[in-house]
Amino acid sequence: MNTKEKDLTYIMHTYGRYDVALCRGKGAVAYDEDGKRYIDVSSGIGVNSLGYCDDGWAEAVSAQAHTLQHMSNYFYSAQASDLAETLCKLTGLAKVCFGNSGAEANECAIKIARKYSFDKFGADRNEIVTLKNSFHGRTVTTLSATGQEVFHNFFFPFTQGFRYAEPNDIDALRALVGDKTCAVMLEVVQGEGGVNILDIDYVQAVARLCADKDILLIIDEVQTGVGRTGRLFAHEHYGVKPDLMTVAKGLGGGLPIGVCLCGEKLKDVMSPSTHGTTFGANPVVCAGANYVLSRVADDDFLRAVEEKGACLEQKLLQLDGVKHVRRLGLMVGIEIDGDAHEIAAKCVKNGLLIITAKDLLRMLPPLTITHDELDEAVLILEKTLKENTP
Repeated sequence: MNTKEKDLTYIMHTYGRYDVALCRGKGAVAYDEDGKRYIDVSSGIGVNSLGYCDDGWAEAVSAQAHTLQHMSNYFYSAQASDLAETLCKLTGLAKVCFGNSGAEANECAIKIARKYSFDKFGADRNEIVTLKNSFHGRTVTTLSATGQEVFHNFFFPFTQGFRYAEPNDIDALRALVGDKTCAVMLEVVQGEGGVNILDIDYVQAVARLCADKDILLIIDEVQTGVGRTGRLFAHEHYGVKPDLMTVAKGLGGGLPIGVCLCGEKLKDVMSPSTHGTTFGANPVVCAGANYVLSRVADDDFLRAVEEKGACLEQKLLQLDGVKHVRRLGLMVGIEIDGDAHEIAAKCVKNGLLIITAKDLLRMLPPLTITHDELDEAVLILEKTLKENTP
């Protein structure tokens, strides 16, 4: 059997795959098993922040794999402590908890918020307000936190204690915040929800409301973090500071990681046995993340991300069939004429690996993608849109 046949035979059908079996890549270019070349503007849904097989990243990961590939969290790890120090110094937050995915990081944030409120106010102050069209993960609890009704099915009973407010409507949020509210959780750009960019005034009003009522502000930076929006973290565009922040995807550069960071007043909320993970703080993964930050946490690098994003937006808006572009940095949603899922599949056949979000095409290219590669991506998209025109 070939790769596709084995997949269909032995792997649960939880993904609607494109008809491509990738086997290697470099930078923003990937190749399938037949040798066909693709420009990848999906980067593993924003994971391959430095592209495929960046030399420095691969060397850092390989060196650690040859030194110590895993250790129990009962022992100290230099790679983990170095990464924690870097993250805290870059964000002004106080401590971190390591996990393996964005969903795990969000679970950790939810637990910290509820324990903080339990310790200070008692067991009944446990509700978390999230936003409609949000996405926070696929565990039972993070699906519950996700403000999309389509996800609230099959897996009953879901975790209780979540309420959902309309984005960019501070009055709607105020109406849901009460004596039982312990936190507000949001993405400043809703990635899976359709690349919806929240208003600055709204996010700042949410932060003030939380501060006034001792309600924790949780910002989910799983998809928006680590340079994706042209700032190291997307909330920096908004002039707010979260009490809890979650990071994943691009931080590992291609290896699984999830991090929950907390501010000063939360740094001692969790104690031994209140949370844990076997693989969190894995030294090989942390070595990759340390290298990613050494590259991305740089003003020139971040300026280049924004410049490439602005050029890409300008060129996309010139294409027939493109109605609107939602963009922050290199996080891009493209409103088009036609069915986005069908057009994405046709783009893949034409050599462009692209994904969707709701009814949009979505681009999350490697942050290191070149202008020439972006131009090639636009040309392929243009060709595909023309082919799709009746």
